[in-house]
Amino acid sequence: MSAEFEVQGIPITEIAEEFGTPLYLYDGDELASRVHGLKEHMHPRLEFFFSLKSNPNIGVCSVLHGAGARVECSSMAELLTVRRAGVAPENIIFLGPGKSAHEIEACLDEGIYTIICESFGELAVIDELARLRGVTAPVALRINPSFAVKGSGLTMGGKPRQFGIDETQVFDNADLAQRHPNVRLMGVQVYMGTRILSEEAIAENTERIFELANRVSDVLEFPLDMVDIGGGLGVAYFEGERDLDLPLLAARVNPIIAEFADAHPETRLVMELGRYLTATSGTYVVRVAYVKESMGEKFAVADGGTNHHMAAVGIGSFVKRNFPMRVLNRIEEPANESWHVTGPLCTPNDTLGKKIALPPVRPGDLVGVLRSGAYGPTASPVLFLSHGYPAEVLVLNGRAHLVRERDTTEDLLRHQHLPETAALATPE
Repeated sequence: MSAEFEVQGIPITEIAEEFGTPLYLYDGDELASRVHGLKEHMHPRLEFFFSLKSNPNIGVCSVLHGAGARVECSSMAELLTVRRAGVAPENIIFLGPGKSAHEIEACLDEGIYTIICESFGELAVIDELARLRGVTAPVALRINPSFAVKGSGLTMGGKPRQFGIDETQVFDNADLAQRHPNVRLMGVQVYMGTRILSEEAIAENTERIFELANRVSDVLEFPLDMVDIGGGLGVAYFEGERDLDLPLLAARVNPIIAEFADAHPETRLVMELGRYLTATSGTYVVRVAYVKESMGEKFAVADGGTNHHMAAVGIGSFVKRNFPMRVLNRIEEPANESWHVTGPLCTPNDTLGKKIALPPVRPGDLVGVLRSGAYGPTASPVLFLSHGYPAEVLVLNGRAHLVRERDTTEDLLRHQHLPETAALATPE
């Protein structure tokens, strides 16, 4: 029998047999190790906040929190998720450019550490809602800096953006705190971009963010209880990329943090991490339904596709680049053939892998898209063709746990309603 992919000693065929396919499979040991590695290498004053948007599964959040991560959330559901996962309010921050009044009220009622404010209009809403509750709202300003991001796969600041308040606008409103008496300005957040794989770029961004935070604090005259340097640490997916070197990153960034920390002994220093914490733990597992040839090229048609893994399409790239993929039930066989791995959708874009080197593929094989623990089903069109969510399975302490049930047909139809019979009558 050929060797097969395992997670904590559990064979993939056993997991697929128990939970079905398609599914997302997470390794709890890998999740915890990502937090532990950062805590081992980075400056002890730096706190790591898990960005729930990368993987909002409550089981994943629970493991990361248990390993020492705090959390950053951006919706009501995410806020409730982290509270149910046992995260204390003082270790929760809430951000997003379009917060509803309901979400802001929930942040105030839960007593979270801070609301990251992204516009003057939002600040006015926070101030009014805090007044109605008779409380003072802790608020950190998200600044859209004048300087540009370096080394980012997706730029989030430094140019016209819906995120944050422009640096120049902040300095033109030095009386911001005085105009909002029910708000306590207490920090600065700057998120420059994501998928950063350069240690030098992270260090330079960190240094410039600290300098900007000092200036904002001085001009607006509020204490820096917190500085959030964003994060955006990447993982390598594609050929030619390399993972960040943690010892090298620490060597570049820790002296910068140490200097700022010494000057601000009471300030919480925050780094937000989503993809970096979750991506390497996850494998998207599909079962091959059919194999075929078309005009001399081989296709493996699977039971799941980009409806669960939109990132595999390569959106935003001129050239399709493949995530790492393997035939999981035969991992030692030579990958000496070229295959397109596609899903069940009625669109040519439903291509998980293009011209992937794999062993000969057969119906029933299990194919895995590796490094898929971030921005999987929640960033995908899961309702296309009404397939719904896949199952999600988390392996902890050598046991596989179903942490999200797959959608059934009834689940998908439950929230739909026929109109009144009279409305369906044919006009005379």
